[in-house]
Amino acid sequence: MSDLLRKGRLGPARRDVVRFVSSAKDDEKILKQIVDINRAHIVMLVESGIISSEEGGRILKALTGLDEKVELKPEDEDAHVAVEEQVIKEVGPEVGGNLNLAKSRNDQVSTAIRMKLREEILRTAEAVIGLQEALIRKAEDGVETIMVGYTHLQPAQPITTAHYFIAQFDALQRSLERLREAYSRVNECPMGAGALATTSFPISRGRVAELLGFDGVLENSLDAVSSRDFLLEALAVLSVLAVDLSRIAEDLVVYSTWEFGVVELPDEYAFTSSIMPQKKNPDVLEVIRARMGLIIGDFAASAAVLKALPTGYNLDFQEATPRLWAAAETATWCLRMLADVVLNLKVRSVAETRPELSFLAATELANMLFRDHGVPFRTAHRIVGSAVKRLIGGGKALRDLTPEVLEEAALEILGSPLKVDGEEIMRIVDLSRCVESCSVMGGPSRREAEGMLKERRRLLACSREWVSRRIERLKSAEARLNAEAERIIRYASVTNRNA
Repeated sequence: MSDLLRKGRLGPARRDVVRFVSSAKDDEKILKQIVDINRAHIVMLVESGIISSEEGGRILKALTGLDEKVELKPEDEDAHVAVEEQVIKEVGPEVGGNLNLAKSRNDQVSTAIRMKLREEILRTAEAVIGLQEALIRKAEDGVETIMVGYTHLQPAQPITTAHYFIAQFDALQRSLERLREAYSRVNECPMGAGALATTSFPISRGRVAELLGFDGVLENSLDAVSSRDFLLEALAVLSVLAVDLSRIAEDLVVYSTWEFGVVELPDEYAFTSSIMPQKKNPDVLEVIRARMGLIIGDFAASAAVLKALPTGYNLDFQEATPRLWAAAETATWCLRMLADVVLNLKVRSVAETRPELSFLAATELANMLFRDHGVPFRTAHRIVGSAVKRLIGGGKALRDLTPEVLEEAALEILGSPLKVDGEEIMRIVDLSRCVESCSVMGGPSRREAEGMLKERRRLLACSREWVSRRIERLKSAEARLNAEAERIIRYASVTNRNA
């Protein structure tokens, strides 16, 4: 149990009290980031002339690979203290005691969380892109595969499986854009804010931000240590994404039932019953659906922790951070699993094999009465509705509609006969023709589907490029930090040999 911070103002702490407030276990996720922040800070202190190159070199050498040496224990207050103690142990208090010069745990932890979070955002974005790729592949295979479109989970109008999968792609695209926007606000550096009021030492906040791969500095020092809105924003984006994923999972659960029969999961993604040998349960999809609720819960829990806190740093913050990591990990894992499921789905066209689904053409029949026979649409709607009622009452489907039944319905509604040719009716109730007739922008026709697929492929390429650029930028910053630290270490080593 550390007494590093307690030898002045306070005496020893009770072990159980330290364990109660300790964040050491959760800090394992940001230990590397904490070490890198300390390295960047020391490089800046040397460059600014605040500490000597000899001191800086010794500290930097002690920090090298420290994230792999430090073993965080429950009785450690946090990773920040553990790192400082290890440095002091290796180089002594006269030199190592300057590790925390001109910085605080307050700005350091906020910076570390942002560094870890930007990695998680990029990882999640890659997983979203992976699911989008699977959806596009399925869409390309389903340009002509007729599918039932539902409203209120009731058969509504005919679409294609391509239209369905593109719709899911587009919802994910908006979440991807929200991730990109969140990244831009996450990737601002709080370092140099100190506890809340910066420092009287002539530090360079911009230099530390550059060495750590940030796009800029979070300027106001009080805001820099007080704010966790970046955390809530990321959780909110993940929550919206979770809603989208839960909808896809629910769709596939429903569509895989015998009653719907639209898709079938490969055996390796399904499980059977302990008692009912015929069962093929979509357990993977059900677990994804459930875990999306956990992400939403992580957002709600974090918002509850952060609400109504006084401005400045509060230890309440540390209770929200684990929820962030849990949500990001859950989202990424479920995205990858769902992508595998989608890619391996067996898709069936059932709309044309089930006579009752010919009722999907009812809207187009009403459209035809307006377009070809001058019947006002609302009146046409009533005529077709009356005809549908008659057909259902007789145990028939729309494909069984005859000119006589339609004329009876027209007499009931209009009070006068309406002559429609039987071939005209049959042409209208052909579901493939219905789909092809919906050729306005964004419709399910083949022409529109092919145009949308081309554009989605372009979006995929742009998204991949954005992620790749960001990853390369972070790698370049890490290489720059390593080079600067090594330069100072070498200089200090030469100086010590010559002394």
